[in-house]
Amino acid sequence: MSTGNKLYFASDFHLGAGGYAVSRQREDRLVRWLDSIKADAGEVFLMGDVFDFWFEYKTVVPKGYIRFLGKLAELADAGIKLYLFKGNHDMWMFDYFERELGATIITNELIVERNGKKFYLHHGDGLGPGDRLYKVLKKIFRSNICQWLFERIHPNFGVGIANYWSQHSRLAGLSNEKRKNMEQEWLVVYSKELLQTQFYDYLIFGHRHLPLDVQLNEHSRYVNLGEWVNFNSYAVFNGEELTLHYFEK
Repeated sequence: MSTGNKLYFASDFHLGAGGYAVSRQREDRLVRWLDSIKADAGEVFLMGDVFDFWFEYKTVVPKGYIRFLGKLAELADAGIKLYLFKGNHDMWMFDYFERELGATIITNELIVERNGKKFYLHHGDGLGPGDRLYKVLKKIFRSNICQWLFERIHPNFGVGIANYWSQHSRLAGLSNEKRKNMEQEWLVVYSKELLQTQFYDYLIFGHRHLPLDVQLNEHSRYVNLGEWVNFNSYAVFNGEELTLHYFEK
């Protein structure tokens, strides 16, 4: 069993995006990364958009990703605790990973405290100012009736349409994300609002697709995990400090 105690955070793998060959290269890289951390990891937080699209029918899940899922199973069997967050691309996770991997599925935010440090964790979609259209769509997509209706569609048709929409709506923009003035970053704005009513040492998000580490005040930091199409970025908490890293940069 694992005796590691480090916390690892990563987000936005978008497995499946870019076509089979490109996605397989990304998957192989992720497997190498998971191999590299399994000796000292105690908990691994995969914070949304792990897949470019995911839907769990009662008896069917999207095919592929077998090496990645197998490596997660290996970590889980070694006693490493796994957390999978629902992102805007894979919000239709239900209980498959919970049953198969013993993972904890996080729908919205997760607040944890480790070694006296308090963490606020969220994929990051639908937070902060603006983006009203997506906030409305998010409520619709997460509704039980929308999920029930999609489940009525044959997987060959439903998953095919969803994959086409998902890849054309997001992957093309991954390399075009722009760094704003930090005061205009919507997740920075959201983090500062949270800190007005509750203290956190670290506020960690994905979704933004840019690795960012912003000092919000004397004691609190905003960290964005970036993504694995361009940056291969992730964060590590060693029990004392949180730091951003890059794998095979």
